[in-house]
Amino acid sequence: MQLPVMPPVPPMLAKAVSGMPDGALSYEPKWDGFRSIIFRDGDELEIGSRNEKPMTRYFPELVEALKENLPPRCVLDGEIVLVGASGDRLDFDALQQRIHPAASRVKLLAEQTPAKFVAFDLLALGDDDYTGRPFAERRAALEKALAGSKAPVHLTAATQDKATAEQWFQQFEGAGLDGIVAKPLEGSYQPDKRVMFKVKHERTADCVVAGYRVHKSGPDAIGSLLLGLYKDDGGLASVGVIGAFPMKRRQELFEELQTLVTDFDGHPWAWAKQAEGERTPRNAEGSRWSAGKDLTFVPLRPELVVEVRYDHMEGERFRHTAQFSRWRPDRDPESCTYAQLEEPVNFDLASVLETGRPQAPSSP
Repeated sequence: MQLPVMPPVPPMLAKAVSGMPDGALSYEPKWDGFRSIIFRDGDELEIGSRNEKPMTRYFPELVEALKENLPPRCVLDGEIVLVGASGDRLDFDALQQRIHPAASRVKLLAEQTPAKFVAFDLLALGDDDYTGRPFAERRAALEKALAGSKAPVHLTAATQDKATAEQWFQQFEGAGLDGIVAKPLEGSYQPDKRVMFKVKHERTADCVVAGYRVHKSGPDAIGSLLLGLYKDDGGLASVGVIGAFPMKRRQELFEELQTLVTDFDGHPWAWAKQAEGERTPRNAEGSRWSAGKDLTFVPLRPELVVEVRYDHMEGERFRHTAQFSRWRPDRDPESCTYAQLEEPVNFDLASVLETGRPQAPSSP
């Protein structure tokens, strides 16, 4: 492989902002998948990742699709996504399962849950390095390069109209998207630099604190608090964690929570006693994604309620780590149910994928 931009390349990043920014910007949907830079030189193709390690072997169906749809020599930035079984939302949990060490399993999942690639930037084309050029020029070249592409290779939607972006922000969440990314039109491609902007949904929920993990620095500080919400059948579901506390506060929390420490007998997650030292209330946390991490936890009587901030749900859980907001001593733990959560209105994912598709040049 010999390209103007060679792997590995860390992708350009975005910094979070509280509202839709103004200015000479291109607004795009924020896709919820695996960030990936694609390197193609003829029959050679590599699928890069956020951590710069190749993911090529995990997506054989995309390797073939990318060879069919991309220019012979190019480097593209984009996102690998997976459409859920319902066909109308992205499914990040199912996408995670695609990273599997067994070749036979990879082959089976490629057939059962094929992925898609959504392109949103161009780093190189032919012998030309585009990273120093303004985004407006890169976007125009990307549209031209993908004019003849077909699913499962897509071009992300983009607009320079802030009002349209705000509409997308509300609508596209119903298809499982994550928010909006805004890119300066005159900006160059800067690997590993937070020079873009991202606007994500933020909501609050009152959750039960049902356990904690100790901090890696020692046994007398809290690493994270395990959160739960009650289901209709009365069971307490594990929905995520909070853990961004200053060290002094971690130590104070450890002392404060000792009065609530219990054993697994009678605890809502009593079954975890059988797997003590191996996993947490979320079975998937004991997977290859957490290899080498100590996932044991200390059970607490579910009497403490905390209000947290979150962006959106993935199934029964918070998609990303929640953030501490405040303690709620006024709330009854049994009142912390899924009914309090805001649900986005469903939106057709297929229309989102097709919004950015460029038209092939017309014949003269």
